[in-house]
Formats: sequence, structure tokens, C-alpha cells
Amino acid sequence: MFFQTVEGGIGDASRRSVEDLARDRTGARVPAEHLAEAASPRVARSPRPQVVERVSRRRLPPFERFLEENRTTVFRYLTVAVGSIDADDVFQETFLAALRAYPRCTEADRLDRWILRIASRKAIDHHRGAARRPIPVAAPPERPTELDPTADGFGPALVAVRDLPSRQRDAVAYRHILGFSVADAASLMGCTEEAVRASTYQGLRTLKEQELKERATWTND
Repeated sequence: MFFQTVEGGIGDASRRSVEDLARDRTGARVPAEHLAEAASPRVARSPRPQVVERVSRRRLPPFERFLEENRTTVFRYLTVAVGSIDADDVFQETFLAALRAYPRCTEADRLDRWILRIASRKAIDHHRGAARRPIPVAAPPERPTELDPTADGFGPALVAVRDLPSRQRDAVAYRHILGFSVADAASLMGCTEEAVRASTYQGLRTLKEQELKERATWTND
């Protein structure tokens, strides 16, 4: 089978504590009130009492615990979405955004989906920024590092998934790498369950075709 559940492969940024993540790329610290609210989050205000009552039954855990419980899933997704070299930076941007928004989060029952939506938006921002940056005349080749998926047990499958069209990539990543249900993947991708199934099928078919081509190349060699 082309895919197996991915294990390991956590980079430097994904090991950082809340205090470490509370510095932006310029070294400035996140305002203290954000850290205080994230450490002991309050239920977001709502004009509807029934919403407050429903959310209050599912109190947000301390941000440190939330980070610990979701770091692996987010880092695996970002390795697929942006590549192993940039995953650390986008991981940090993802959790900084989550830290600021955490006190207002009303999805305590599905924090994994909430943080992955943030990660997906940060991955899109990363690709848009990369498209605007000039390409070096002689860019150095990517070298294996401790973030390289092939060096940390991810295997070549993640590298292949990363090169799929974005919808296929996300569908395959959510379903076959992160293990989400079709319904959860549809919620994360903002589409129907049928669209998830179609994108997953197309992505897996493309990967299978690539695998067959590689085998044929090895045989000819």
C-alpha cells in the first residue's frame, strides 16, 4: 500500500514551549495579556446565552497543553503543505496566530480542526509570498536536515504528496496521513464530502501512476 501512518519527524519549532513561541520573527514578544488569556482562557462573549452555555461546558485547555496535543499533527500537515525546509517557520507562525486567537476560540470540542484551518491559511500565505519572491539565479539544492521527512521516518510518500495539486494534496494528507474522517476533511477543506472523495481518489491515482513510472525506470536501468 502506498501510504502508511506517518510517525515522528518533529522539527525545532514544533518542540518549543509557549514562551518560546511568544516571540515573532523579529524577536518582539507577544503582549503579556495574550499569554495570560491563553494560559487561562475565558469563554468568548456572545449575545446569545445558549451559545455561552454550550461553549462553557467545554472549557479550553491551557494553551501549553493544546500545543503539546496538536504539535505533531500540525507539523506533519505543514511538511506536506510547504515542504520540510519551511515547515518550522510556518509552524511557528501558525501557533503564534493561534496564541493570539485562543481566548476567543469557540471550538473547544474540535481544537484539532481549528488549528489545522489556521495552518492551512498560513501555508497558503507562504506559497503566495514565495510566488512574489524572485528566484535566485543559482539556488542551492535542498539538503537533508533534521526536518527532512525522509531523514525522520516520514518516507518518500510525503514528498510525493507535497507535489500534488493543492486540493488533492490536502485531501490525501487529511485522510491518509492524518487519519481524519471524510466529514472532518470536508469541514477543513470547506467543501462537500463527495468533493473530498473525488480529490482523494484523484490524488491517490496520481501517486500510484508516479510509483509505477518510477518502477519502470528502475527496471529499464
